[in-house]
Amino acid sequence: MVTQLQSVGMIEFTSIAAGIEAADRMMKASLVEPLMLKTICPGKFVVAVHGDVAAVQSAVDAGMSSSDGTVADHFVIPNINEAVVSAMACATPEPSGSALGVIETFSAASSILAADTASKTADVDIAEVRIAMGLGGKAFCILTGDVAAVNMAVEAAANVVAQSAMLVRKVVIPSASPEVLRNIL
Repeated sequence: MVTQLQSVGMIEFTSIAAGIEAADRMMKASLVEPLMLKTICPGKFVVAVHGDVAAVQSAVDAGMSSSDGTVADHFVIPNINEAVVSAMACATPEPSGSALGVIETFSAASSILAADTASKTADVDIAEVRIAMGLGGKAFCILTGDVAAVNMAVEAAANVVAQSAMLVRKVVIPSASPEVLRNIL
C-alpha cells in the first residue's frame, strides 16, 4: 500500500545565495513547511517544502519568480509517496526482491520525481534516493522488487525524467548479487 504525505515542491538552484533568497520568499509567500534547505554538490542549493497543493504551488512559483536564471530543476508532486521521503533520509526498511533498479539523473529534483513515479507505478521498495552529495551534481534512486515490477517502475520513471532531458542512465539487474546489495544499500 502506498502511503502519501501532503504535496511536496522542490527547486534546485545553481546558486547558493539565490537559493537562500528564494527559500525566504517561498516561506513568506504561502503557508508551507520546509522539508529540506541545504547545499548540495557542486555548489547548488535545494529548497523543498510541503503543505497543501495550492500552498506548495504558490511557494514554488514565488521561488521561481525570484530565481534570475539560477533554477537547475524543480517540481511539485501532489501526494508524494512517504517511502520516497524516507529514502531521501536513508530511513527505509530492508528492501525485498531480487531485482535491483537504478535511475541516475542530472539533478536532485529529477531523482525524487523518478522515485515517486516508480513507487506509484509498481509494487517496488524505494531503497534509497541519493541527492547530489559527492556526485558532481547528479543524483540517483535505487529500488528493489520482483523483476517485472522493477522493470515497469524503472521504465515509467525513466520516461518521466527523460522528458526534461535529466536522465543519465537506467539499469535493471534481474538477480543482483547479495554482495552488491549488501554493499550499496
